Amino acid sequence: MDNNFFEALADLGTENSVDAEVVIEKVKSAMQKAAQRMYPDCKECIRVDIDPEKKIFDVVLLQTIVDEEPYNDTEVYIDEARAIDPKAYVGGTLERKLDISKFGRASAQSAKQSIKGDLRDINRDRILEKFDSKVKDIITATVTQVEPGRGSATLMYDKTELYLLRQEQIPGEVLKEGMSIKVYVTDIANRSKKPIIKLSRVHRDLVKRLFELEVPEIYDGTVEVKSISREAGSRSKIAVYSNDPNVDAVGACIGPKRSRISAIVHELNGEKIDIIPYSEDPAEFISRALAPAKVEKVYIIDNGEDAAPEFEGDTRPRGLSAIAVVPHDQLSLAIGNKGQNAKLAAKLTGCKIDIKSDQEEFEIPAPAPKAPAEELFHDEVDEDEVLFAEEDAPAEETPAEDAE
Repeated sequence: MDNNFFEALADLGTENSVDAEVVIEKVKSAMQKAAQRMYPDCKECIRVDIDPEKKIFDVVLLQTIVDEEPYNDTEVYIDEARAIDPKAYVGGTLERKLDISKFGRASAQSAKQSIKGDLRDINRDRILEKFDSKVKDIITATVTQVEPGRGSATLMYDKTELYLLRQEQIPGEVLKEGMSIKVYVTDIANRSKKPIIKLSRVHRDLVKRLFELEVPEIYDGTVEVKSISREAGSRSKIAVYSNDPNVDAVGACIGPKRSRISAIVHELNGEKIDIIPYSEDPAEFISRALAPAKVEKVYIIDNGEDAAPEFEGDTRPRGLSAIAVVPHDQLSLAIGNKGQNAKLAAKLTGCKIDIKSDQEEFEIPAPAPKAPAEELFHDEVDEDEVLFAEEDAPAEETPAEDAE
């Protein structure tokens, strides 16, 4: 048999990440079906022999030797059998090697499609089995290629090639071949055909998983992550709470000599992270969330609304808005560059926030009247809507300390 066949066989296994033995079994099955189409009476009388080491690839028709006119292709007359094998005898079996080249183009094409289909199914099942448990978790992959134009990156994880789209990469981050990066698996698409593993480095839960990896107290449940808001590549805010009065939640996240937070910041390409102590008191939580700005007073306004939490375990206040009063010289810091600090605080707390200067006159809206239970309209808080006063605010944000 031509060595090209066995080279193609090996390549087929490598391309589909399937063991050579599995590929051989699928080729045998496909060739057996092709031979059975040519010899429909011989379904049980066809054998396929493949041995890459000995370079053997034979399709064999097993025929019973008879001394009368053969009934069908399962039998062969004794004289014809002895012409092939002089030792043939009546009642014995003749192993007739079939000429694969005579199978015909249709049979060959059918066998090829059958092999490809089988390997595709095996590969799909293997990928689903490997990544089903990784959805909503992070994996560490190696960058193998970056497209110069589009910027999409090819990653390798456990012998599986994955793709990280440009829009799912951290803004400003430059990926290079050989880099080892952590990515968040958001979902698996196209499960019934060729699965697509959807990856992200901008998803906010990437930050949560990184903290779980770096902070044992979060992993074991002593410290709880209550909520996260993120603008990838710029800043994240994470609210944490300790279930043990002897454990400082913020200190646990920072780690000895800032080792834990530094490792996370490094993984996120220098993204700043504010660690906020969570509070059940909405006013106190909002005040802390606007850090690094100092907040003098927070007025909570109950809008009479209710909304479902964004993710399991989310305990942020719902149906509330707030007015936060800050010193005049802290106004730009509270708002942040292009409103970033205020927006992240709103996302973190689940409240619409109106930031006011202590030199500004304003009215506190009366709470919305309570509607009868059957008339309540449930809607989700638009976390991206942040109300703040921009007049009198300086154009640039004042630099502030953060958790790096």
